Parts: sequence; structure tokens; C-alpha cells
Amino acid sequence: MYANVIRQDRFGEPAKAMQTEVLPTPRPGRGEVLVYVMAAGINYNNVWASLGEPIDVIAMRQKLHGATEDFHIGGTDASGVVWAVGEGVTQFKVGDEVVTSGAIWDETAEDIRMGYDPLTSKSLLAWGYESNYGSFAQFTRIKEQQCHPKPRNLSWENAGSFLVTGATAYRQLTSWAPNDVRPGDPVLIWGGSGGIGSAAIQVTNLRGGIPIAVVSSEERAQYALDLGAHGVIDRTEFNHWGRLPDLDDKAAAKAWTSEVRRFGAKFWEVLGERRNPRIVVEHPGEETLPTSMFLCDNGGMVVICGGTSGYNGDLDLRYLWMRSKRLQGSHGSNTRENRAVIRLMSEGRLDPCITWCGRFDDIAEGHQRLFENRQGLGNFAVLVNATSHGLTTLSGVV
Repeated sequence: MYANVIRQDRFGEPAKAMQTEVLPTPRPGRGEVLVYVMAAGINYNNVWASLGEPIDVIAMRQKLHGATEDFHIGGTDASGVVWAVGEGVTQFKVGDEVVTSGAIWDETAEDIRMGYDPLTSKSLLAWGYESNYGSFAQFTRIKEQQCHPKPRNLSWENAGSFLVTGATAYRQLTSWAPNDVRPGDPVLIWGGSGGIGSAAIQVTNLRGGIPIAVVSSEERAQYALDLGAHGVIDRTEFNHWGRLPDLDDKAAAKAWTSEVRRFGAKFWEVLGERRNPRIVVEHPGEETLPTSMFLCDNGGMVVICGGTSGYNGDLDLRYLWMRSKRLQGSHGSNTRENRAVIRLMSEGRLDPCITWCGRFDDIAEGHQRLFENRQGLGNFAVLVNATSHGLTTLSGVV
């Protein structure tokens, strides 16, 4: 099969690291499904895989799991057709059209058998990042639990690129009771024009909340408003981003506090009343977390699913404990959450927000755009064995 491959000797920017090769087609084992990939989504995790930072995923698998492969096939979103099934697969058959989800867990793990959410299991892996044989190939081998029926109303590219961001945002906003979105709740959404932000705006509206999106340009602002944001804040109008100043540096602390209060006043202005966000949807991390925690309402929650601007998250702990705020990590989505988002998509209540769709040879270019912060708006997709009309292209299968 043809596959987009990363190898250790070419770690670096995606344009260099990600190259097309011909590799053996994997075979499904017990509980596994081989999917003929029609389209795939592009996410930031394989920018990290290309760079070999912060983790060399190839070396990690060799060390922790005894893997023998000296290559990485990325891709954590896909749509496709079931090509073959392994022993014990009962829910899907050859010929079924499916959407795949990105979280892998061991259903026999002790913590899952004790009733823990699979997303908190010690066995959890991110498919196509921590595991190999992702969606950037003509065929992918996945667990049966990762397969879901493809909505009939979606093209291959729309079906194959919304679940990672869409279901991640859905989990952030609905699965952390009592801090789930309720009617009238103001919600601050960082990166309101990106994949997570696009989904978060829509889910907040569906739940009766009031989404306020943070953006960085007039184009992105208009995109968020058209998608349903109640209002937008342009972060380029503020300059307090990054790690907190040392509290002993009185002048710097005063300047930071003045600027973050100005940001808070802007939030009130856009909202139309003096209320702070009940939920803050976080993923930039280092640049924005201090502001998120400061601005979050008493008893509210900052829910974070990434650290695209850095992993050092500074907090003034007084605002955390004295105002009973919550900082909640949220990673991926479980089967219930995936099916909920797929249903909303099938009913036309969520838009997958695909704004760029390339072809198989454009996988490196799509990741390079992410690396250079040229990601534009919404989600990215690539066609693998499909055209934009969902037609198969079987030529070239080895």
C-alpha cells in the first residue's frame, strides 16, 4: 500500500519529514478491522510526530511496547470502507462505511473493568500518534471499538475529519458535571476559528450557552460570528500573553493585572453584561492559561485539551482555591461522546467546518500549514482513496 511515512533520520518540519512510501498492507488481528481509507483529517499531533518533539513516537513504541517498526504512519481521523475483519469482530462487516475515532484502550484493562471512563485508563493511546498505522495510508488497521457508522449525508472528506476536534470539544463542554454547559452560561472559547473552536461554538449554542470566541483577525472574527458566536474578542489588541510575572516584581505584576482586567472588561462588553465565563475552552496552554483562570467565574471551570503554545501553565493559586474554580484536563472522547457527535452531524445540527481539502500528496503540506500557523479556518482534510464526490480510486493498490 501507499503510505505517508515519518522516519527518525528525517525528523524536522512536516514538509521534510512526511514522505510517501510503499509498505506492506497490515493484517487485522483479533478484535481488529482493516479499513480502506477514503479520507483523513489533519491534526496537530502529527506535526509533533514529524518534529520528533516533545516525544520521538517511534522510539517510545519500541521502548514501551516492544514495537519493531522503524517508521510512523500518522493520522487520527478517517472515513472509509471495511475491507477485512479479524477474529471476534461482530459489530461491523466487510463493505460497511465507517468513521473512525482516535482513542484506543484495552477493554480488558483492570481500571476499565472497575468502571473507570476509558479516557482515564492507563491503557489509553492516541491512534496514529502513540500507535502506528494511522489514517495516512491506503489501508489502516484499527480496533473494532474505533469504528462508527458513517452518516449518509456526509461526503468522505466531511465524515473523515471532524471527529477528533468535534468530539473533543463536545467532551470538554458536556462531560464534566456540574460544569457542563447549561442555558445562559457564558463560554469563552480560545481559537474560535479553528477546529476545536468551530465545534465548541456550535455545541455551546446547541446546549443554550453563549459562546464568545477569541480570534486573531477580522477574517477569523467574521468566520466565528457566521458560525454562531455571540461575539468575538481580538487577542491582538492585548499584550499580556505568556507566563505570569513573578509576584515579587510589583511593577510587572501590576502591568499584567491591568491588562488582564482590560481583557475581562472586553468580555463583559461583548457579552453585554457583567458576567464572567462559566466555562473556558482551553487548548493554547502557556500563552493563555493565566488569563483563563483569572477570568473564569467563581465555581466555574477551565477545561484544557492541549498546549499548542507551550506546556508551562502558570497559575496564581489564590484565584483557584479562594474562588473554588476548577482546572480540568480533558483528552479525546469516549464511545458515547463519539456517537453523540456523529448523530448531531447526521442530523445536520453540527457543521464539520472543512475549509481546506487536499489530496494524498498534500498531507505534508497540510501539516506544514499547521506548523507555520497558516491553518486558516475550521478543519483540514485530505482525500486518500476518494474523490470529493466519494468515488473510489482503486488503481495503485498493492
